[in-house]
Amino acid sequence: MNQIKRLLLIVITLSAIVVLCAQCLNTNRNDDAAEKSYVKETTCIKCHKSITDSYALNAHHNTSQLVTPSFLINRPDSKNKDFIFENHTRVSVETKNGIAYQVAYVDGKEVLAKRFDIAIGSSLKTYSFAYWENNKLFQLPLSYLRETNQWVNSPGFSANTGNFSRPIKSRCLQCHSSGVETVTVNPGSFKQDEQMKPNSLIFGINCQRCHGPASKHVEFQLQNPNSKEGKYITLYTSLTRKQKMEACGVCHSGNDVLVLKPTFKFKPGDKLSDYYLPNSSDASAQPDVHGNQLGLLMQSKCYLSSNNLTCNSCHNIHEPRKASLAIYSQRCMSCHKTPKHSAATLAKGLIKTNCIDCHMPKKPSQLISFQTAIGKKPIPYLMRTHRVAIYKD
Repeated sequence: MNQIKRLLLIVITLSAIVVLCAQCLNTNRNDDAAEKSYVKETTCIKCHKSITDSYALNAHHNTSQLVTPSFLINRPDSKNKDFIFENHTRVSVETKNGIAYQVAYVDGKEVLAKRFDIAIGSSLKTYSFAYWENNKLFQLPLSYLRETNQWVNSPGFSANTGNFSRPIKSRCLQCHSSGVETVTVNPGSFKQDEQMKPNSLIFGINCQRCHGPASKHVEFQLQNPNSKEGKYITLYTSLTRKQKMEACGVCHSGNDVLVLKPTFKFKPGDKLSDYYLPNSSDASAQPDVHGNQLGLLMQSKCYLSSNNLTCNSCHNIHEPRKASLAIYSQRCMSCHKTPKHSAATLAKGLIKTNCIDCHMPKKPSQLISFQTAIGKKPIPYLMRTHRVAIYKD
């Protein structure tokens, strides 16, 4: 009898283990299915051509892109085509057989050349560049300032030599692209390393980063072409204020957060706290103007005094380009219909056309600056603060 009980106990234990393993396997299959529930971006064009045409010119859509022969590398109005470092090193932007390269010279002799593969940046202010090598992505030493048409030393790079070895990990791409397939080499060891598959990179921020995976939506709409209600897709009007803010906060919460899991998996309506933990190393530090627009806006009296102010109150993500200061000011005036100003401010005559420069001035980033030449003071990277306030200066 005891042997039967022991046998029965073993069977029950093994059954429990099998169930647990099956659950793990099912979870993996569900994750795979979730990944496959995305559709190609061109699919959206079939029903939303006017929106996709407009969004194609938006900075979010162009925050990363493939460098093609037609890409503006050797601009004719560029003030320089190279950067001279301290140790007899020069990095030059050159075109060879129709392909653009950054080329390193030491004492006039070419020692290294890497092609431009990817441009990273919104196309409004700055481009940084990267090249692929052995399924790894590396940043090129020179960046391009569009506002001043200058080639400069990339932010954070040493002024002593041209650095071609700074890796770009998938974490960087989580706010500059819509997906990339990664492979972990030597998992669990001290030599663990991440590689990425170049052909899997989805450039820019596409529709599904903001509206969620669309395969089920596409299937329903194709089967029900007369339905005017967007089924199985996230509309921002359906989100709470917190959910709207956090959907933007995926990429606009700063660079100092602690990442819990890849934000490529974030879907509108998810909790941001499941993906990020705030870095509490310096609670007194002000959010930086580069990247932490969410933190700055949430410090603003406008936000704290409102029940419905969100990023979308001022920004229409589908606009091809940023609105003018006058249009943004009109959006301010929709709430501030009777602003109180001093006689001196009123005398300037800008109340209805430019609230922005006074209440959201451009501030230097604490993290990013650009060096134009050795010995010269770095150029601060100015971005408009999203902390709406009264600035005495």
